[in-house]
Amino acid sequence: MKESELSVDVGALQQDAEYFAKRQLKKGAVGWLLLVGLGVSYVISGDFAGWNFGLAQGGWGGLFIATVIVAFMYLCMSFVMSEMSTMLPTAGGGYSFARVAFGPFGGYLTGTAILIEYAIAPAAIAVFIGSYCESLFGIGGWAVYLICYLVFMGIHLKGAGEALKIMFGITAVACIALVVFIVAMLPHFDSARLFDIPVSSHAGASSFLPFGYMGIWAAVPYAIWFFLAVEGVPLAAEEAKDPVRSLPRGLIGSMLILASFALLILFLGAGAAGSNALKNSGAPLVDALIAVYGQHTWLASFVNFVGLAGLVASFFSIIYAYSRQIFALSRAGYLPKNLSLTNENKAPYWAIIIPGIIGFLLSLTGEGDLLILMAVFGATISYVLMMLSHIKLRLSRPELPRPYKTPGGMWTSCIALILAAVTVVAGLMVNPKVWLLAALIYVGFILYYLLYSRHHLVKGTPEQEFAMIDD
Repeated sequence: MKESELSVDVGALQQDAEYFAKRQLKKGAVGWLLLVGLGVSYVISGDFAGWNFGLAQGGWGGLFIATVIVAFMYLCMSFVMSEMSTMLPTAGGGYSFARVAFGPFGGYLTGTAILIEYAIAPAAIAVFIGSYCESLFGIGGWAVYLICYLVFMGIHLKGAGEALKIMFGITAVACIALVVFIVAMLPHFDSARLFDIPVSSHAGASSFLPFGYMGIWAAVPYAIWFFLAVEGVPLAAEEAKDPVRSLPRGLIGSMLILASFALLILFLGAGAAGSNALKNSGAPLVDALIAVYGQHTWLASFVNFVGLAGLVASFFSIIYAYSRQIFALSRAGYLPKNLSLTNENKAPYWAIIIPGIIGFLLSLTGEGDLLILMAVFGATISYVLMMLSHIKLRLSRPELPRPYKTPGGMWTSCIALILAAVTVVAGLMVNPKVWLLAALIYVGFILYYLLYSRHHLVKGTPEQEFAMIDD
C-alpha cells in the first residue's frame, strides 16, 4: 500500500473514532430489575387514564375481548423481542433488528414508526397529567405540560443510571396506588355494572357488546394503551448489565405484571363504578373511587395524588425511549447527525430536547384520546415490521447465535404478526382522519430518507457491522 493511501486510511479511522467517541452511552448502568421497572414504567400510565375510552367504543365486553387479544399479542412479541435483543443488543431496538433483516430502508421504516409512537405518547400522557392535576389542585393545562417536559428532560440530561433509578422509585409508588385501588374496589364489585352502557342498534349488539361486533375492533387501540411501549425495553441494551440475561427478564417480567394490572383494573374499576360512568373520564380511577365512596374521601385523594406518579413514570421513561431511538437513527445518519451527540453524562441531549419541544406543542391540543390513536399508528406499523424481521432472520440467518430462543419459534412471531396487522386496521376504523394524519407524518419521514438521508448514512454502526457478518 502506498504511503498516501495509508495516511488516508489512518485519517478515516481517526475520523470514525472521533465521530463515535462523541456518541457514547453509559455502559452497564442498568440491571435486569431496573429493566423490569423500565418496562412497567413505559406503560403504567395506561392503567390510570386512556384505557377507559375503549368503553365508549366497544362497551365493557368489546374492551375486554380486545384487551385479551392485545395482551396475547404483546406476550408473543415479548418472546420474539427477547430473542432479537439478545442477538443484537444495541440502542436501536426494533430499528436494529429490521436493519439487519431488510437493510437500511427496512431499518429506517421501523425506526421512524417507533419514533412516531414514542414522540407522541408523552404528549398524550401530559394531557392526562393535566387532568389529574386539575382534579387534585385545580390547576391544569399548558403550564402543567410545560413543567412536566422541563423537569423530566432536565433529569434525563443527568444520565441514564440516575434517571432510571428515579424512574424505578416513581413506578414502585404508582404500583402501590394501583394495589390500593384494586383492594378498595373489590368489596363493591357488581358484574351488572360492567354492562350498564345502553345497547345500540349495531349488528350483534347486546348488553355484553353494546356497540356490536365492530365495537371490539374499535376498542383495540385503547386496549393497546394498557401495554403500549413495553417493547421499548431493548432500547436500553447498550446500557444494560449482561444484556443476554437481563433483556429477556426485563421484557417478559414487565409484560406479566402489566397484564395482571390491566385485567384487574378493567374488571374492578368498571365493575364497581359502572362502565357508563368511566367511558369518557380523564381520570377514571379517581372518578371510580368518587362514584363508590363519595366526594372528598381520602382514598380518592390518595389515588389521585399517587396516581400522578404512574403518569409521571410513563412520561419520564418514554422520554428515555424516544431519545435512544433518535440517538440510534441519528448515529447511523438516518436523521441529522447532531441529534446523536452526547454530553459529559453520556446523555444524547439534542435527542432529548428537540422531540420534547415538539411533544409539548402537541400536548397543547388537549386531545389525549386522539394523540393515543396517533401513537398507536406508529406502534402497530412497527410491530408488523419487527415480527417480519424475526421471520426473515429465522429463515435467512439460522446460524446466528441466539442466546434466548422464542418459545414456538416462527409460529409465535406469525401469530403476533397477524394480530399486529389487525391492530393497524383497527386504528383506521376508529378515526380515519387522525390515522391519516399520522400516516402523513410517516410519509414525510420516508420522503426525507429517499431524498436526503440515504445518501448520508454512516459506516461502522453496530447494526451495520452485525448485518455484514458473513453467512
